[in-house]
Amino acid sequence: MIPFLKLTPGPDRAAIAAAIARVVDRGWFILGPELEGFERAFAAASGARHAVGVGTGTDAIAIALRAAGIGAGDEVITSPLSAAYTALAIMMVGARPVFADLDPARLTVDPDAIVAAITPRTAAIVPVHIYGQPADMPAIAAIAGQHGLAIVEDCCQAHLATCGGRPVGSFGVAAAYSFYPTKNLGALGDGGALTTNDERIAERAKRLRNGGQTDRYHHGEFGVNSRLDEMQAAILLERLAGLEEVTRQRRAIAARYRAGLEEAAAVAVPPEMDPGHVYHLFPILTESREDLQRHLKEGGVETLVHYPVPIPRQPALSTENPAVCPIADRVCDRVVSLPLYPGLEVAAVDRIVAAVRRFPVGSAAIRQAP
Repeated sequence: MIPFLKLTPGPDRAAIAAAIARVVDRGWFILGPELEGFERAFAAASGARHAVGVGTGTDAIAIALRAAGIGAGDEVITSPLSAAYTALAIMMVGARPVFADLDPARLTVDPDAIVAAITPRTAAIVPVHIYGQPADMPAIAAIAGQHGLAIVEDCCQAHLATCGGRPVGSFGVAAAYSFYPTKNLGALGDGGALTTNDERIAERAKRLRNGGQTDRYHHGEFGVNSRLDEMQAAILLERLAGLEEVTRQRRAIAARYRAGLEEAAAVAVPPEMDPGHVYHLFPILTESREDLQRHLKEGGVETLVHYPVPIPRQPALSTENPAVCPIADRVCDRVVSLPLYPGLEVAAVDRIVAAVRRFPVGSAAIRQAP
């Protein structure tokens, strides 16, 4: 069986063990030198002036929104195709998530749909760089500028991605990243960070992540308890050094998939819209998802679905009166993710491609993205 993902440490095993030992020996586990070092390094790698480590990517979105002044009564436009945590983070700050449908090629939020969703209550846009594919940030930034809206980019699947040669995360007031173990830069537990070029947002985010404290035991405003701990920061600092090579490997695997699946009759591969794509996932589209997954499993290939339910159709969002997003509905009915991770051998990629190509063409086969 070719697994969908491998999470056990590989070539970095010794470096991670040394990082863990360093933290244990120091005896400093929260808000210490490992976090400070990682924040500096991650900000530099992301092309930002500041990075603030927090407990999860969800918290990174929520704290970034709060630090930018978004809260109760505001509407925030976002994508219907993401992990539901994107919208839940908006709800955490008391704002209402408003969903704009997808660009059918990029599978990221459609700028024209954003314009149609703007109301007098709209305060911000949270574009999602889904699967590692950057959203159309020049168009989205232009819309935000015309309407006086803040942008907080959801970069949780897009570490080191670029859009038009510019780092994702640099188009708005802040950006959010997840270090969940499956991410391109993954911890050995939960973790997240927000980045910004605005010192005021960075300083407020640092207070908000630590209970709103201005100094020890003095709480100037309502905050949360969401701090990237020293252990995870040390691990991430070690892994950050290899992230460019990890990204190179992901792109190489994706290129081999693209070449091999170009003539596959029963599936469609969403196009690469920008060379800055970092391939957190490799999705394909088919009208016969259950049959394809069964076929691949019988051939020894594990697959997953990202995501089977668009966020507006999640029961947790029913109170938000979510808009209908028909393109997202179609994508979520058709999408399948193939294995893609550093260390996936060329022979395994070729075996997966061959298995997909053997999948019989039925009456419901598609040849293009929705």
